[in-house]
Amino acid sequence: MVSGSGTNLQALIDAEKAGRFKVSNKSDNSSGRIVAVVSDRAGVYALVRAGKAGIPALIEESDKKLSKEQRREELSDRLLGIAREYQAELIILAGFLSILQGKLLSEYEGRIINLHPALLPKYGGAGMYGSRVHEAVLAAGEKESGCTVHLVDAGTDTGPILLQRKVPVLPDDNTESLAERIHKEEHIAIVEATVLMLN
Repeated sequence: MVSGSGTNLQALIDAEKAGRFKVSNKSDNSSGRIVAVVSDRAGVYALVRAGKAGIPALIEESDKKLSKEQRREELSDRLLGIAREYQAELIILAGFLSILQGKLLSEYEGRIINLHPALLPKYGGAGMYGSRVHEAVLAAGEKESGCTVHLVDAGTDTGPILLQRKVPVLPDDNTESLAERIHKEEHIAIVEATVLMLN
């Protein structure tokens, strides 16, 4: 599931092509594969990446006529329907900005992972995404930052941590330079965490 340009999706696509998603506990030597890409925003480049890779690309935008709570529930229910339809065994939130809730979380408990651009539990929670995270890290004078892949639960960025990758925060960093350094680690982390979940 994606919301933007899809560089983390591209890392997953490349890893799949390279044969990185072998499933060790299956006797038929099978590999994990990306069965669908879903975006909560139209016109994002991640959908183009999916199309180029021959992966079904779907757009499921939230219904702005509903209240925030209803919107999240209704979108999550639609996403659950898609996950069932494609028989997804793992859901990867690769830069997905909508908050999930409801039956999707219970049915896929322990099988949804999220990538966050900070070292959780610091700089997580509602409203902490994208450049806001890096701005907060810089404002606090942190000496290091990085990214976290965690299991998704009913909270926002509160689920058990699977892995983290760290980068130094340099004296002359701004939000763009810090984000760029972390992006490189995100591409590694999302693939490593997926491999971990498949085994």
